[in-house]
Amino acid sequence: MIKRITEDKRQFMELLLIGDEQEDMVMKYLDRGELYVLYLDGEAAGVCVLTDEGGGVCELKNIAVKPELQRKGLGRELLCFAEDSCRGRFRRLILGTGDSPLTVPFYEKCGYVRTHRVKNFFTDNYDHPIFEAGVQLVDMIYFEKELR
Repeated sequence: MIKRITEDKRQFMELLLIGDEQEDMVMKYLDRGELYVLYLDGEAAGVCVLTDEGGGVCELKNIAVKPELQRKGLGRELLCFAEDSCRGRFRRLILGTGDSPLTVPFYEKCGYVRTHRVKNFFTDNYDHPIFEAGVQLVDMIYFEKELR
């Protein structure tokens, strides 16, 4: 079950920090975003945050699944839910991610197309180096998908 959370969004910070490692960065979009929580057996197992960027564009700002539940299709379930919840309200869904061997192939396999890169995003905006799958994240890679 996936449920929209409208109050006390910070109670899910532990999960949100899996998808975005720095709390002040999460807080830049959490209050203005729509927070959705995926529950398994009554427990929060994953989250995603969507923001209206104007001009018919929705951005997936955060998507995360508890580490012990990853690679079981829950991330894809959240992503499909995000697409479905945006369809009819927005023309495109965009997202930014690190240039990681874990995330880039996932989004490409889900039909997302690489659009551009923001140089030094992670090194300029985070107070510590961020590594994923042994790779330091430096640039933000943006993807998009047309919502039909």
